[in-house]
Amino acid sequence: MKEINIGVLGCGIIGTGVAKLLIEDKNLLQKRTGIKLNLKHISDLDLEKERNVEFEQGVLIKDSEKIINHPEIDIIVELIGGLTIAKEFITKALNNKKHVVTANKALLSTHGNKLVEIAEKNGVSLGFEATTAGCIPIIKTLKESHTGNRIKSIYAILNGTCNYILTKISRHGFSFGQALKNAQNKGFAEADPTLDIEGFDTAHKLAIINALAHGMDFNLKDIHVEGISRITPMDIRFAREFGFDIKLLAISKFNDEYIEARVHPTMIPFSNPLSNVEGSMNAIVIDGHSTGQTMLYGHGAGMMPTASAVINDIADIARSYAAGSEKCMPIMGFPGDNIKKSTILSMNNLKTRYYLRCMAKDHPGVLSKVSGILGHEEISIESVHQKGTDSNGTVPVVMVTHLAKEENILRALNKISKLESIPEEPYIIRIEDNNERE
Repeated sequence: MKEINIGVLGCGIIGTGVAKLLIEDKNLLQKRTGIKLNLKHISDLDLEKERNVEFEQGVLIKDSEKIINHPEIDIIVELIGGLTIAKEFITKALNNKKHVVTANKALLSTHGNKLVEIAEKNGVSLGFEATTAGCIPIIKTLKESHTGNRIKSIYAILNGTCNYILTKISRHGFSFGQALKNAQNKGFAEADPTLDIEGFDTAHKLAIINALAHGMDFNLKDIHVEGISRITPMDIRFAREFGFDIKLLAISKFNDEYIEARVHPTMIPFSNPLSNVEGSMNAIVIDGHSTGQTMLYGHGAGMMPTASAVINDIADIARSYAAGSEKCMPIMGFPGDNIKKSTILSMNNLKTRYYLRCMAKDHPGVLSKVSGILGHEEISIESVHQKGTDSNGTVPVVMVTHLAKEENILRALNKISKLESIPEEPYIIRIEDNNERE
């Protein structure tokens, strides 16, 4: 029976999970792939840490370079993270003509174009299922299962931390600060949660999804990114009165001339299946011209779900070996010559509906001034809610618009914020409900 030797760089949470699967489920993996998958080495700077996995003598080592240059190792699994040493290690491994599997979404979304080029030049595979949505097979789905589809749109919840926080606010009445603290206590949020709550983690994943869905270069820098830190329980209460939930969504829409790529809090109707995705779960809705809508749902993070995704990439490479080929299908699901640069729509040109919240002093004529500014910017109001005065002596004035252009909305917000009767910066949330009335 053929044997493949695997070297893993990094024995943290995910690395430990990968090691556990390779060691404890080796018989299952051998049956499924027809190949003996052998964990040759795994590297980490701390060799004494308790990991709850039984390594054979000499498997756990400190020297990552030894693994990258080992002549008997066929697949390198990079689980170090970051944009510096991980990039160096992956580049060396690819140039050593070793297949690489990574869970490093930040690195792939930032430097993926170059890494894919290096892999293809050396005739080796670059697997990255674990970069996006944990154990949800979105990479394989876009590369293989949806080959016969033009992808019209993708709507996705890709960050469990944000979804957990929003669930706590909307279902249990927590403030944002309380929900974040609870998420940190549960292990769903980092001590510094900026990458998650400000939308950057989701943007990394959207850059990867976009590239696979549309056969385009990784284009992280042009993705619009907003987080959830300004959302209040008041916004969620108003949203529910209008028939919406609020989710942090990654949105990709295909147009013949451009692609929409944006990450921001979004109001979606209760009838949208993503509305029912709660807690730390992830979900992705893909709309293909042949399939219509399909939805994937599952754990988007965690030791074993993410380790499972890493193992899936290893298994794909192993099956190619078993079939007598050392090369898998095209890395991006498209032959390299068919990967193109695509234009990302400027947010100024986005047209959608908006939720607008103003905290206004309880003075006569405030509503008419705000409405006048919106009208001057060609923004039509669908509905208005105004509640009683809060403890700060201000009145929340909330409006939902018909379809409007973002640049018009931003001009209106700038004018509204300068009104003496509006002491706080107005806040908008975009609406996606497939009922975009002019």
